[in-house]
Amino acid sequence: MTTLTSPLPADAPAARSSVRRPTGQGRRTWRGAGERPSAVATAVLLLGALYCLLPVVWVVVASTKSGAELFSSFTFAPSTHLADNVADLSAYRDGLFWRWMLNTALYAGVGAAASTLVSAMAGYGLAKYTFAGKNAVFNVLLAGVLVPAIVLAIPQYLLLAELDLTNTYWSVLLPSIISPYGIYLARIYAAAAVPDEVVEAARTDGASETRTFFQVAVPMLVPGLVTVFLFQFVAIWNNFMLPYIMLGDDKLFPITVGLSGLLNQGASQPAMYTLVITGALLSIVPLVALFFALQRFWQVDLAAGAVKS
Repeated sequence: MTTLTSPLPADAPAARSSVRRPTGQGRRTWRGAGERPSAVATAVLLLGALYCLLPVVWVVVASTKSGAELFSSFTFAPSTHLADNVADLSAYRDGLFWRWMLNTALYAGVGAAASTLVSAMAGYGLAKYTFAGKNAVFNVLLAGVLVPAIVLAIPQYLLLAELDLTNTYWSVLLPSIISPYGIYLARIYAAAAVPDEVVEAARTDGASETRTFFQVAVPMLVPGLVTVFLFQFVAIWNNFMLPYIMLGDDKLFPITVGLSGLLNQGASQPAMYTLVITGALLSIVPLVALFFALQRFWQVDLAAGAVKS
């Protein structure tokens, strides 16, 4: 009987190693070429980082200066008047600045939470249900993403004026609830993160559609919904045109409109410039804190995706 295999020659290990050595060298050479840093790319990234961080550094440094030092000292030379500037800002009209901060937190917090809920429900419905006109609705949604919010400010003002809701909190909150971009993100994430089999299993077990959404789908959508919430929160926090048009009482102003009013007063009262810069510094602190508080959801989601891949 003939055998199909034959014993390896004595020099087989050496031959095997000699065969693998060129492949290993090629792999190492390819990885080295792929990991070689690009001086041009590094320079572009450094310029981009400098472009983004330089204004922030200027605000931090300028907020430490007094009114006289703001225009007479070197631009990036810090001073020691930050506490005095915060005290002066807090004393302005009996703490009106902090009223603006609370108003902004109300507009951004409630508006972003309501917008995230609406986006989650609409995105889940577009991703998991089949109904007449679904594609048309999604196309209209995509068109809404392309329309700048400023274009809708005047029509929204006219509509809310008919309902006698202008110059109220509702005039800023109601237009913030619907976010076409948030619905689009929720729809994309729901289609990828919520398996159809899980939804069908919940329905088979007798769960209602509401229970399936809140107890099955929402936990899977949390990382995506956090992103929608943060985007909408930042958009409302930085919104200027809508509250500027809707509101006339300065006690209802958000921080953007309030600081704009102080800046306009700086033409006749130069001391107001220091208050505006200090207020701008304080206004970004909640955004930075919110980002660091919510970034763990993105890290968990990215780690899970790496493990699955």
